[in-house]
Amino acid sequence: MSAIVLEGVSKRFGDHLATDHIDLVIPDGQFTVFVGPSGCGKTTLLRLIAGLEEMDQGRLMIDEVDMAHTPPSARGLAMVFQSYALYPHMTVRANLGFALKVAHQRATEISQRVETVAKMLNLDGLLDRKPAELSGGQRQRVAIGRALVRQPKAFLFDEPLSNLDAALRAQMRFEIRRLQQELGITAVYVTHDQAEAMTMADQIVVFRDGRIEQKGSPLEIYRQPANIFVAGFIGSPQMNFLNGAHAAHYQATTIGIRPEHLKLDPNGSLKGAVRTVEHLGNEALVHAQLPDGSMITARCSEDISVPGGGDIAFATDRSLIYRFGADGRTLAATA
Repeated sequence: MSAIVLEGVSKRFGDHLATDHIDLVIPDGQFTVFVGPSGCGKTTLLRLIAGLEEMDQGRLMIDEVDMAHTPPSARGLAMVFQSYALYPHMTVRANLGFALKVAHQRATEISQRVETVAKMLNLDGLLDRKPAELSGGQRQRVAIGRALVRQPKAFLFDEPLSNLDAALRAQMRFEIRRLQQELGITAVYVTHDQAEAMTMADQIVVFRDGRIEQKGSPLEIYRQPANIFVAGFIGSPQMNFLNGAHAAHYQATTIGIRPEHLKLDPNGSLKGAVRTVEHLGNEALVHAQLPDGSMITARCSEDISVPGGGDIAFATDRSLIYRFGADGRTLAATA
């Protein structure tokens, strides 16, 4: 297990500043997730940690040793890619043991580690198959196992589940998190999927334009967003944002209300006309237009019955309304 500390880490590609003086502590034994829109710098930072890119400035401390310019193979880290990166001509057994063979480990040691990891990942019945004979989830487990047999100081995951269908993604989220907790190993995980971030992370780091917008536990990020960008990025459906008179009433430039915090109430202050209703089985998403043209979305129970174009009204608890200033930063809650 190892803590990873980044101090003033910057990386530029031509005129593009991919990461801008990043300061971050990735705690020992915890699961840290990097999230943010495409091009925000999260994958670049992961590659800098792995040593797959050379940083222009800053320090990278692993076990209190600066490894900013240490070759990737000497950092003691293991990376799992979304493409699996398996050798198609090798069996599962050979794929799992390949890194150990290259490192000239003894055959008995390789066999023992491969068998142990295969049992841990439920691959022991698949050791003689080749990647083409495996499902997507099985291939991903082999990729994880190949990293695990090396007994790394930390795992680095680069959107490892993006090629899987929804059901497999949910299953693999559970398996990766279970494995990390059982081993107590440090993990850094890059994703654009909020469900992965919220369900897997001890610490979420939200990136935008090469900078950290906010870091904290999933509930801290959800309940106490630092600014309007984080508030809009975390949460699905996205937070509703209202300006003009709606915001002025709360002494703010913009107010935000999460869809799950809007309740149907004929006496509610937010009145509008229903535009569409999305029925999702156990709930419905109601999209309504307010008189000023603003659109809002409410998450409601499935037994709702509202006609398209019909009038509707919503209420919310004042304490659940987020206030943002002209600079986009979150303002203190009103009494």
